Amino acid sequence: MNLLLYLTTVLIWGTTWIAIKWQTGVVAPPVSIAFRFILASLVMLAIVRLTRRPMRPPRAAWPLLFGQGLALFCCNFLCFYYAEQIVPSGLVAVVFSTAPLFNAINGRLFMGRVLQTSAIVGAVLGLIGILCLFAPQMAGHAGDKTMWLGLAITLVGTMCFSAGNLLSSRMQAMGLHPSVTNGWAMLIGACILTLGSLAAGFSFQPEWTPRYLGALLYLAVPGSVIGFTTYLTLVGRIGPERAAYCTVLFPFVALAVSTVFEGYRWSAPAVFGLALVVFGNLIAFNVFRRWRALRLLP
Repeated sequence: MNLLLYLTTVLIWGTTWIAIKWQTGVVAPPVSIAFRFILASLVMLAIVRLTRRPMRPPRAAWPLLFGQGLALFCCNFLCFYYAEQIVPSGLVAVVFSTAPLFNAINGRLFMGRVLQTSAIVGAVLGLIGILCLFAPQMAGHAGDKTMWLGLAITLVGTMCFSAGNLLSSRMQAMGLHPSVTNGWAMLIGACILTLGSLAAGFSFQPEWTPRYLGALLYLAVPGSVIGFTTYLTLVGRIGPERAAYCTVLFPFVALAVSTVFEGYRWSAPAVFGLALVVFGNLIAFNVFRRWRALRLLP
């Protein structure tokens, strides 16, 4: 079951990056994200009703739901939508693959979990890998503030994603199902984005094109309803650190899609950087040690 949840998350989220790219340009990012999560929350809460799960979380869960909605379904996506206006979607996905490292660090800071040396080594390798991946864009543009802004925004978005992971883990420990918490947190995030968009004077006129509307439906249902349910179910089953392993495989899918649809060009530093990001994540969570232990079993 865990393997099915894992593969479903990788395949869906590995392809959502290009759909996000297709939504940028005409409609303001906060409005597009609000559309996405209004639709996703309605579908999610309808599923909760059909499965006859309790619709109303306990009072103690509402501060956590608000935090998850703000971090995971508002700030997180604002960062990624704006970042994809600056850098290729595949590279955004690569930076996002450092989520397991953020989960480990945040788990130490906010939940008192032990931070292992392997996590620190993995974090250093991952950051070096990201720099290598960005090297072709950085060449001759070290003073380009826009490029560095895109990288910084993506890292902030990854931190917000990690915070949402930990909040979901906390609520699942309270006995709440991810479909219930996701439905309400998505609605909270959508409401925050809607109010912010109204205050900023953004237009709520959608882009009536097959590409925009198709991307919206894909992001709302497979990308949000299915993707977040499978991923956060994994968080509850195996913990936020191990569940975030699937982000290691996102870059392979996302960069392959970016190569086809965006003309992303590979280079030797980019290949080396991608390998370092993956290797760093595997070291951070002792995957090689576990494989060695399994091989020694009789």
